[in-house]
Amino acid sequence: MPITDIHTSDAWRRNAAIFLGDIALAAISLPISLYLRLGHDIFNNGMELVVTSTSAFTLVAALVIFQSKLHRISSRYISLDDVLLLGRTALIINLTFLVVMFFTVRLDGIPRSSVVIDTMVLSALFVGARLSVRIWYEKQIGLLRISTSGAAIQSVLLIGATDEAEAFIRKMARDPNSRYRVLGLVETGARPIGSRIRGVKIVGRVNDLPDIIGSYRNILSSLVLADPDLRGDPVRDLLETARTHNLRLDRLPQISHLTKASAQEIDVRPVDVEDLLSRPQAELDRDAMAALISNKRVLVTGAGGSIGAELARQVASFAPAHLTLLDSSEFNLYEIDRQLSEIYPEISRSAILGNVRDGDHVERVFSKEQPEIVFHAAALKHVPMLEPQPSQAVLTNVMGTRNIADATVRHGVDAMVMISTDKATHPVNAMGASKRIAETYCQSLDIDARKNKQTRFVTVRFGNVLGSAGSVIPLFEKQLRQGGPITVTHEDMTRYFMTIREAVELVLQAATLQDDTVNEGGAILVLDMGEPVKIIDMAHEMIKLAGLTPNEDIEVKITGLRPGERLYEDLFDDAEELLPTSHPAMMAARPRVADRAFVERGIDAMLIAAGEGDDGSVREHMRRLIPDFRSADVPTVAAAPSTSDPIATE
Repeated sequence: MPITDIHTSDAWRRNAAIFLGDIALAAISLPISLYLRLGHDIFNNGMELVVTSTSAFTLVAALVIFQSKLHRISSRYISLDDVLLLGRTALIINLTFLVVMFFTVRLDGIPRSSVVIDTMVLSALFVGARLSVRIWYEKQIGLLRISTSGAAIQSVLLIGATDEAEAFIRKMARDPNSRYRVLGLVETGARPIGSRIRGVKIVGRVNDLPDIIGSYRNILSSLVLADPDLRGDPVRDLLETARTHNLRLDRLPQISHLTKASAQEIDVRPVDVEDLLSRPQAELDRDAMAALISNKRVLVTGAGGSIGAELARQVASFAPAHLTLLDSSEFNLYEIDRQLSEIYPEISRSAILGNVRDGDHVERVFSKEQPEIVFHAAALKHVPMLEPQPSQAVLTNVMGTRNIADATVRHGVDAMVMISTDKATHPVNAMGASKRIAETYCQSLDIDARKNKQTRFVTVRFGNVLGSAGSVIPLFEKQLRQGGPITVTHEDMTRYFMTIREAVELVLQAATLQDDTVNEGGAILVLDMGEPVKIIDMAHEMIKLAGLTPNEDIEVKITGLRPGERLYEDLFDDAEELLPTSHPAMMAARPRVADRAFVERGIDAMLIAAGEGDDGSVREHMRRLIPDFRSADVPTVAAAPSTSDPIATE
């Protein structure tokens, strides 16, 4: 017999058993109800009434139960909505029975109140039967859980009495082969000690964690972080506490990030460096984001890159009328297009292979796709790679940006959002200088456009994003897997960091701002990146997260600064006027903007030199356009760092 036929046969038998079981419950509910209403006399003097009414009631119940399809309710996952459905079915059965008996025997001998009683009795039987099946399946009575799995069970404490904790406890109770047993909850908020979530007790507060661990020292395996708002320093403190007691620290996924499929798993994962560096979620105006994007035609350049791909995913979540993905990497473009087809199959979209350097192709894309909002994330960002060849930085980061910006003006696009970098402030390398010139060009267009109520140009500047292509995190992870050493260019080097998701959320938020400061034109929005982090400290933390000791198990090797690198990054230039915005997670920087004609002439001359590969001339034009640009000439591409000793790009 084919497997599909076997599954169909099994399902039919299961549904038939549930159907017959529900009819049997209905058959016994009416005698119980009559007994509760009339007492022993009903069986001594009214058995004929009991038999007749029960037969009629059972027939009515069978018809209603068949129509209600109660077999679709899973006993394993019975919910409050299911309970309400069962109660409603019991009520319909009794009301239908009441009508039938009225028109047949005028309710002779049947107390009207017995119908009310039977509604409660039948509801209790329906719900009770399914709860009994669930309790049997979960092998749990009260607080006793019986495991049939041969795998070793880890006893854990959940940090945070949250929705994530409740979902995890529920999932573990349903899974007979679960590897986890929850001993208790450690409260991070204000819930009273001693209260319970699904039978699991809140045993104390996070400040008392060392004492709580001590009380479970013989059986506790690990701590599991269940509070999604716990980030940064609190997680670092928890990690130190776990290390002190030789415990693991893991984290549950955030409920809102679970897909329908993954919600059945809710697997724990080790705490990673993002948990140590991230900050609490910034408050976002998602209604404003939806108003910006919903039912609009949106173009994302660099859609296959780290920032561009996350922009595409978040834009798709707001249901645009059409989403255009533009990237020069065939594989990266294919990958983000494939992801969107799986997550948002209903979204109309185009995946276009092309380079922003090609002005004619950009024009064709705009003519065909007719975008209303443009997010420009396409850029070259590898500082040491671009330093000996500034022409390449200029051709993509300046000419590419100008091609996109000019096209937005020609086609009357509502807004263009350009992704910039902290390396554009006090630029000391070709990459940073190219991005600063791109900022300047967009600012000059923005000032003119706002006066004429044309295209808005929004430039958003922020630092490094965790886990992006070429950043320190993937490199350190690779070096850890290889057994070290972890390479750091300088022991005092610091950088600003933000998660990709957080950065893109704030980029979308920045695009919605309508502050007077922004509407005047020419402002650059700078994201709050928190405190800068020492790269060497990050390396040490990642080694510790792997359960190893820095410079004992894994060497941390200082390699020296590379061309174009500096120890510190700044989010603001000294000459920029800093102004607050209506959002606490971003500031507005208002730099002095040169005359637009001067900027355009300088860019034209620089692009001619870049097209000829004259890197020395390109660097000179950069200095004319950006007076504070300081960069040593790098003679040849061969001077770039050797790939035999890989180092982080940020």
